[in-house]
Amino acid sequence: MFVDGLGIGGTDPAVNPLAGDRYPQLKKLIADAIPLDACLGVEGLPQSATGQAALLTGINAPEIMGRHIEGFPPPALKKLIQHENIFAKLNRLGKTSTFANAYWIDDPHRIPLRRQSVTTVMTLSVLGGVRHKNELLSGKAVNHDITRWTMHTRGYTGELISPETAAAHLLNIARDFDFTLFEYFLTDHAGHSGNTELIETSLGDLERFIPEIAAFSEKPNHLFLLCSDHGNIENIGIFTHTRNPVPLVALGTGSETFRSCTKLTDVSPAILKAFKSC
Repeated sequence: MFVDGLGIGGTDPAVNPLAGDRYPQLKKLIADAIPLDACLGVEGLPQSATGQAALLTGINAPEIMGRHIEGFPPPALKKLIQHENIFAKLNRLGKTSTFANAYWIDDPHRIPLRRQSVTTVMTLSVLGGVRHKNELLSGKAVNHDITRWTMHTRGYTGELISPETAAAHLLNIARDFDFTLFEYFLTDHAGHSGNTELIETSLGDLERFIPEIAAFSEKPNHLFLLCSDHGNIENIGIFTHTRNPVPLVALGTGSETFRSCTKLTDVSPAILKAFKSC
């Protein structure tokens, strides 16, 4: 599970909403997590495009690009993602992968170039298409906001679902693949906004969703991973990203492989190592 904009912050709950008692499940996960460097030796605040690329390829994308790059990846970074992503590397090992996120579209093969995130580029390059609205409506995909609460402005007319139901959908998807990725980016949006209600909603849904998913690790030969690309929501006193380390949570079979990770670029190689050893 990839959670955008989630860093390891300080102990003051007035600054870090995860430091108090409101989100005990998240607080414990982060307290027990492996801290990873998201700056990668490049000056400036870490950003989403290069941070996610580094996480999902194992290559120091900001160093190669000469800077941290925000938002959607430019053409040169897209090429790096297409050739070096974790889906492609797992595919070469004979392992199956999927991106569980839903896109509110009819044609799963056509995403406007200007709207292709790192995960979209990776999914299209390896799998050829993404999960679309019909799969969301049938419980075979999970919306980026977990409960579908943002989708009524996009034409969704159905009911909201609980975080627990969304988790069940994700677990059902994961049963059919060796590696399943789900991306949650409202934490980053909430941190940028400074909107207290949005911060509480994004963290509150995670508080109920993640424990259900993490239970996946309790089965034999199952591994649960959670990581981020940079900090943000752990410091509500600013509206930018932070230089804080990000948490790497590894639970279940093969979790010991990740104990030596110290930076974003260590995660994908550790995933490959875990699969090779099982």
